[in-house]
Amino acid sequence: MQMQLHETRLMRRLSRPFPFFRLGWQALVSAGVLFIALGFGMWPLPAHAQSLPDFSGLVEAVGPAVVNIRTTEKARPSRGNGAPEVDEDMLEFFRRFGVPIPGQPQAPRRTPQQPPQQQAPQPDSEPQQRGVGSGFILNGDGYVMTNAHVVDGAEEVFVTLTDKREFKARVIGADKRTDVALVKIEASGLPTVRLGDVSRLKVGEWVIAIGSPFGLDNTVTAGIVSAKARDTGDFLPFIQTDVAINPGNSGGPLINMRGEVIGINSQIYSRSGGFMGISFAIPIDEATRVSDQLRSNGRVIRGRIGVQIDQVTKEVAESIGLGKPAGAMVRSVESGGPADKAGVEAGDIITKFESRAIEKAGDLPRIVGGVKPGTKATLQVFRRGAFKELGVTVVELESERLPNAAAPERGGVPKPPVAIGMLGLAVSDLSDAQKRELKVKSGVRVEMSEGAAARSGIREGDVVLSLDNTEITSAKQFEAIVGKLDKPKSVTALVKRGDWVNYIVIRPAR
Repeated sequence: MQMQLHETRLMRRLSRPFPFFRLGWQALVSAGVLFIALGFGMWPLPAHAQSLPDFSGLVEAVGPAVVNIRTTEKARPSRGNGAPEVDEDMLEFFRRFGVPIPGQPQAPRRTPQQPPQQQAPQPDSEPQQRGVGSGFILNGDGYVMTNAHVVDGAEEVFVTLTDKREFKARVIGADKRTDVALVKIEASGLPTVRLGDVSRLKVGEWVIAIGSPFGLDNTVTAGIVSAKARDTGDFLPFIQTDVAINPGNSGGPLINMRGEVIGINSQIYSRSGGFMGISFAIPIDEATRVSDQLRSNGRVIRGRIGVQIDQVTKEVAESIGLGKPAGAMVRSVESGGPADKAGVEAGDIITKFESRAIEKAGDLPRIVGGVKPGTKATLQVFRRGAFKELGVTVVELESERLPNAAAPERGGVPKPPVAIGMLGLAVSDLSDAQKRELKVKSGVRVEMSEGAAARSGIREGDVVLSLDNTEITSAKQFEAIVGKLDKPKSVTALVKRGDWVNYIVIRPAR
């Protein structure tokens, strides 16, 4: 009975309208808005969602140290009217927006009653504008960093500051391999940039570029870092971004959100000649090492050891027992070069240089290139299932050497070929004359290739140096090894063709 009484009182209280409801719908709306506002105040939005980045402070801080670089050359008439040749993409841009074309006299507008005026050809000795690029001031004494291709072949170089002062510049040095150049203007007390730490750079962080695309001074574009250490050349791991870069941006700085220069804008990927969302910048630490040598020597001195290299694939690494695809595979050794004297052989995998791991083939020329010629270093190589350490003396890199990929001519009379076996190969012994000509100590010559071997790419005239890390010394030994192979199992052959060697995985038919 008492319980029923409590329930009745509770129902009466619940059935009574709250005073809050008596205020009407206007009050409800106001209260709801207040509640939402208080709710957002209690739970703030994440920092990255509160606002977009503001780059104005960075531009004010770094902008004065970014310069426009204009180059001239002797006039080179290439058209019937004597006008110098100008890039067609740039010409189209100037025509579309009514901008005067650099280095060309502007014809007056014509009406139907006014015949075209004849332009007098300009003498070849008069300098004509060649191109426009960008750069940035490294120190107050007037050293400016830019791209090598900006000043390459220029008759004169002019540097224009943001305050419109213009100076004639002197090229201290340019390095085409890294596309870095250093120029000097006679001035003091100049605004300078701060250089950043590339190792702290993260994929996804905001960056900006300042430059002179199409000659439009102090243009600012922004984007993010798309990738780091992108391999597009022998000596540089590029920074990839989606910052808009166009002709004239070359040589300008790539700047992080701390106002530090972390790269030099250098290249774009494009199918049309215009920006397509992929641009590349030279890391500033690499560029600084080059500029320091240009300032002290006027050129860059690099080391070399005399090898031609290639990537190690996952399939090859697993088949030869290396484990992971790392290191640089030696495809050719320069006769009499440092690596040859050290005992490096074609087919070796160079895994370390002076205790520095070689993760990919591109690491080796960068590391060796930074070593002073004459330095004695230690190489670690992986050869036929085991690691070896070899001593090598680095020499100076001079000119590019192009490998001879032509197949060697046969010397002497080879022995009759061995019958085709499970791999689809018929091979013969090499004569002493052939070994000297091919510069090999052992191996067998492929006389016929079919089936699995042909499918893998082995062809007549190739020389098989090893099978599954076992050195091949004769055709008879080759036949014995093949006879013991497990038929369903793949076999890795080290094959020499011309001056090159390569690992080839042969998969027998099942």
